[in-house]
Amino acid sequence: MSGDRVRRRRSPLLPYLLIGPTVIALGLVLGYPLVDMVVLAFQDMTREQLFSGAAPPWAGLEQFRRILGDGFFWTVVFRTLLFTAACVTLTVICGLFTAMLMHRVSPWVRAVIAGVLVTVWAMPEMVAASIFRWLFDADYGVVNWVLSRLPGVDLAKHNWFTDPWEGFSVIVAVVVWGSLPFAAITLRAALAQVPPELEESAVLDGARPFQVFRHVTIPVIRPVLLMVTTLMSIWDFGVFNQIWLMRGGQPEREYYLLGVYSFIESFAVNRYSVGAAIALVTVVLLLGGSVVHLRQMFRTGELE
Repeated sequence: MSGDRVRRRRSPLLPYLLIGPTVIALGLVLGYPLVDMVVLAFQDMTREQLFSGAAPPWAGLEQFRRILGDGFFWTVVFRTLLFTAACVTLTVICGLFTAMLMHRVSPWVRAVIAGVLVTVWAMPEMVAASIFRWLFDADYGVVNWVLSRLPGVDLAKHNWFTDPWEGFSVIVAVVVWGSLPFAAITLRAALAQVPPELEESAVLDGARPFQVFRHVTIPVIRPVLLMVTTLMSIWDFGVFNQIWLMRGGQPEREYYLLGVYSFIESFAVNRYSVGAAIALVTVVLLLGGSVVHLRQMFRTGELE
């Protein structure tokens, strides 16, 4: 009995002791840059202070007044939200369809699909961007060649990035292509947890396949679906590499998202504090969106 009492007394603290070193390490690695970025956003850092090592003057809210009063900043914010919504929607829908396909095929076909997905997931973003740049190249692109074979279609020498809507369609395809494996494999694991007897009971009660999917499958996998949507929203909201690589390291202003805009202001225009302010606003927007999704997950009982 005494041993059981000691075990019960120690057990509440044991999880915190085990995770404590990891939390401290993450706090040091991630916390310091975040604090430094917040301080920089309230200063006026120029190349003079950067090279001399002198302390930059305190600017207060001046950087935030500058960006929040700039119409182009709000254009970039709206463009980022629209881009994120398109990427997340397509990734979740395609991932769900792929997961349902994997759930219904034979084991060996499922293994082949999983192997292809893992290969895509493991491919570096630079390689993926290079492949898509070749596919949509104006002179030698396979996409232009294939589409030009259709009756009445002539896309010879067509530059997909002249029109930002077409260019962003290509970039969205790159992002979705790289994110699809995670969504599909995660949702496939969630579908495996749906009790077969529930689906069989619904079918016996006269439910059609779509009704079974809507009223039986979706409620069971909803927590995982929300988690995937939350993670995809965070990742896609901060997309930088795909745009930077697809535009050859020189993205036009029409292709600025918040991550690209912050980088350009910091390291191309050398307005470091303005770039830090944009990055800080981006973090705040991400936190706001994450809180909404976390509240939804709490309501489903996943995190209770």
